[in-house]
Amino acid sequence: MADVEKKDTVIVGGGPGGYVAAIRASELGQKVTLIEKGDPGLGGVCLNVGCVPSKALIAAGHRLREVRDASTYGISKTDATIDFKKTQDWKQHKVVDRMTRGVKMLLKKHKVEIIEGAAMMDNDHQLRIMKSGPKQFMDFDGGTKITWNNLILATGSRPIEIPNFKFEGRVIDSTGGLNLPEIPKEFVVIGGGYIGTELAGAYADLGSHVTIIEGTDSILGGFDKDMVSVVVKNLKKKGIDIITNAMAKNSTQDDSSVTVTYEVDGKENSIKADYCMVSVGRKPNTDNFALDMTSVKLNDHHQVIVDKQGRTNVPGIWAIGDIVPGPALAHKAFFEGKTAAGAIAGKNTANDWVGVPAVCFADPELAQVGMTADEAKKKGIEVATAKFPFAGNARAVSLDQPEGFVRFTYTKDKKNVVGAEVVGPEASTLAGELSLIVNCGMNVEDVSLTIHPHPTLNEPIQEAADIAMGFPTHI
Repeated sequence: MADVEKKDTVIVGGGPGGYVAAIRASELGQKVTLIEKGDPGLGGVCLNVGCVPSKALIAAGHRLREVRDASTYGISKTDATIDFKKTQDWKQHKVVDRMTRGVKMLLKKHKVEIIEGAAMMDNDHQLRIMKSGPKQFMDFDGGTKITWNNLILATGSRPIEIPNFKFEGRVIDSTGGLNLPEIPKEFVVIGGGYIGTELAGAYADLGSHVTIIEGTDSILGGFDKDMVSVVVKNLKKKGIDIITNAMAKNSTQDDSSVTVTYEVDGKENSIKADYCMVSVGRKPNTDNFALDMTSVKLNDHHQVIVDKQGRTNVPGIWAIGDIVPGPALAHKAFFEGKTAAGAIAGKNTANDWVGVPAVCFADPELAQVGMTADEAKKKGIEVATAKFPFAGNARAVSLDQPEGFVRFTYTKDKKNVVGAEVVGPEASTLAGELSLIVNCGMNVEDVSLTIHPHPTLNEPIQEAADIAMGFPTHI
């Protein structure tokens, strides 16, 4: 039998939450061991096969669309072409690989011990590390056994597979959608959430005809309908078909195509495409490392129950990221990783945010943080809203991107900002300032008195605050 190794702080999973927790724990004086099974590798889903490479494809699509039609600026239309193999090579080697090398360098800089292998829990006090891959359970010595002073679980999540759409061949998940060998002529996306909408827009820009099949009455269900309507308008301008209130029934495929059957109002229809990408959500990875061998408690959604510092019900075991309640977002995992590492070190850290910013890189982009007006009213909070359109912003107009708006939701009595939303150009960038405003509990007067440079896309934030104050300028 293998000897048991005693470690200080052990982290399972090298994704956004895990590697950030490792760095912060090291900075706070802990000896850190990071266990990563290697699929998808250090940096996790987000960096290797998720939010980072998807933004690279979105950027490539935008460039191609702009080159093909810049007539608005008086630039002659050209017959631009794309070498998709070069695009994929750039995405992988100049974007993803560069960033993963950075993560490895940072972990090395902070003297984090990295062990490759799959962690399997034995009990509340011990785990073992098995070799990754198909032969991992054929290791007769039982793997490397480890105990700890503190254990942080950061095992992430994976795509949900729906009946009759097994991920194989031309039925793919989002990872497959990011790594297609060619640009499909016909592309079906099942699920109109963040991932589905983003990649639908990217492939439409690259030249695909895209169909989104969504089970509810609207895509991007987490955002207000007036925000979504701006995105829907642009998606349709790209030639994307959006079919709502539709239930995906089954798929059949051959070597060159896949046929998707779906039902709307009791009537079955079918679409033949080159590929079908299923993006209906993700499930927490709490069922694939023998967590049931421990006393760690889960909720009804199979997420680990934690307190404000990431502490589970088992002393010395912590959990962060997609396996705990809350939005499955990398920046939330970053924050939780720092919180848990700080709490282990005795710091007074806590996941006490007012709101976690959510961003969708659609066209135009959307972002929101805090409560919407409806959410505030349901909680009995008397609120008002103030909205400024990008059509009144010189920078947005000069970019030929005047659609969308910035909106504040604020209390009627003290005018404190409890929520903020933006749909329009560079909404993802504006989300940082909006998060600061909401999480600091700023008053609309604070925002109104903050000088914003001109001409920039930040100005609508100040303009919306001016409206809330009753002194609108450019509207």
